[in-house]
Amino acid sequence: MATSSSLLLFSPPSGTCLRARAAGGRGRAGATGRFMACSSSLPDVVVTRERGKNAKLIAALENHNIRTLELPLIKHVEGPDTNRLSAVLRDEKFDWITITSPEAAAVFLEGWKAAGNPKVRIAVVGAGTARVFDEVMQYNDGSLEVAFSPSKAMGKVLASELPRTTETTCKVLYPASAKAGHEIQNGLSDRGFEVTRLNTYTTVPVQDVDPLILKPALSAPVVAVASPSALRAWLNLVSQVDNWGNAIACIGETTASAAKKFGLKSIYYPTTPGLDGWVESILEALRAHGQSKEAPGR
Repeated sequence: MATSSSLLLFSPPSGTCLRARAAGGRGRAGATGRFMACSSSLPDVVVTRERGKNAKLIAALENHNIRTLELPLIKHVEGPDTNRLSAVLRDEKFDWITITSPEAAAVFLEGWKAAGNPKVRIAVVGAGTARVFDEVMQYNDGSLEVAFSPSKAMGKVLASELPRTTETTCKVLYPASAKAGHEIQNGLSDRGFEVTRLNTYTTVPVQDVDPLILKPALSAPVVAVASPSALRAWLNLVSQVDNWGNAIACIGETTASAAKKFGLKSIYYPTTPGLDGWVESILEALRAHGQSKEAPGR
């Protein structure tokens, strides 16, 4: 599945930029998104999430006078179990639904609505995932409840801390990426939970990146990645480039562990996953590479 990328270079408000429109969106539906193309500046940071999901990070970095280039490296598409989700929700009852990413939450909500909004209790991995449910919880009749999040926003912690609701078998539905590991389901199964996993979505790398876009991306001292899939996609892009050794700023420990396994050396990540920690890790990486860009007064 081939997708073209466009040069999306965001500069702090003091710059002069050309505004335009570009096509993008999730694999299941098209969408449009705004971008600013700035030819006068090279980026400090490459942001690599799926198009439309980088805005908060870009805005946070702009507060530190950091120029960002948006280069989506992956896109989400339907998984093998996408169409099964609504039927499973209609036909079976679960004590918990475990949701471990914003994308998993968005896909789950589509299936939940198609199933007729059955009563469910949700366990989320962290605050970012929980926010996807905020609007639904404001307007539904209480049939959807976000009732648990672990002490640390990591799948293995969720699996170790999820409370049992019955003395007998506790049933869990785990809608997941097809590329997700087995840490959660194995951890819950080891504790006696009965886990049903559905691979409701997956990720594919963006293809055919224009060399004119890749060139400024390679010059950036820091590349920010939010998943092992995005990291693999970046390494595939730079595999033909000799001696690329700039910094990788990971959203959390899972992606950082993948970076270490891939043999990368300059890796930065927060101990607690989330936007604020990710921004701090990016700032640390920039300082280490002599690229501090703090805004005046900070």
